[in-house]
Amino acid sequence: MASTSDHYLACAAQSLRDADASTLDNVRQRCLRSAAAWEAMADRALKIETERRQRADATLAAADAIQDAAHG
Repeated sequence: MASTSDHYLACAAQSLRDADASTLDNVRQRCLRSAAAWEAMADRALKIETERRQRADATLAAADAIQDAAHG
């Protein structure tokens, strides 16, 4: 399953392709703004995904430590 940040990056890439294909300057500028917005959303999503992974790892490590202490 693709992550949210991957989806946002795919949308940014599509916006860049649309900008390249456009013959109208205002459409090209709109597509470039769209790509920048998608990239910003991808950056935020990646940060959140990383923080979630770190919290999950810390929770597992704490659970392992408690289990080791209980059996040690």
